[in-house]
Amino acid sequence: MPKTLRSFALFLVPLLVLTLACSTLGRQDDDSSVLFSDDFSDPSSGWNSYQGEEGVTDYDSGQYRIFVNQSRHDYWAYPGRSFTDVRVEVDATKAGGPDDNDFGVICRYQDTENFYAFLISSDGFYSIMKYSGGNSETLGADAMLATDVVNQGSATNHIRADCVGDSLSLYANGDRLHAVTDSTFSSGDVGLIAGTFDEAGADIVFDDFVVRQP
Repeated sequence: MPKTLRSFALFLVPLLVLTLACSTLGRQDDDSSVLFSDDFSDPSSGWNSYQGEEGVTDYDSGQYRIFVNQSRHDYWAYPGRSFTDVRVEVDATKAGGPDDNDFGVICRYQDTENFYAFLISSDGFYSIMKYSGGNSETLGADAMLATDVVNQGSATNHIRADCVGDSLSLYANGDRLHAVTDSTFSSGDVGLIAGTFDEAGADIVFDDFVVRQP
């Protein structure tokens, strides 16, 4: 059964997307295809740091944590970079909160209202979202779709998003879940995102973030 996403994007929290614009670029992999990488071992590698009652986006013990302590909200973070065609990968683990959540990676981030998000959930759903002009749209489906490829509960998932030309693809744990075409955004930043539905408290930690030339 599909899972209906929030029908709005205006509750996305712009306060939490302020980046530090640090000159440190994070750990760089020896692989020549790697454009940017960060294992979050260095808290000055450029991602924003925010902690409040309503949520957290911050480095945490060698990982990056997004904690959403409000219902029906998304929080995200980005390193202040710009790319065109990319393959974005990260390991993500639910540290706490409801399985009815969403989390993943971002590509072609323009500003708080314009970007693509590649999402899975701890109860086994997935989607590719476009946020454009303050509105959200599920690409290629009417809602998040179910899959047994996503590791549920507190298990770690390896998430990958390919943004190549107008082709957008979402992978989890090595399997392609979804592919769509959209030409609204051709370049922009990359990032991490996590959110809630009816229940607050989604707590997601990310590690080994890598951006590769596809």
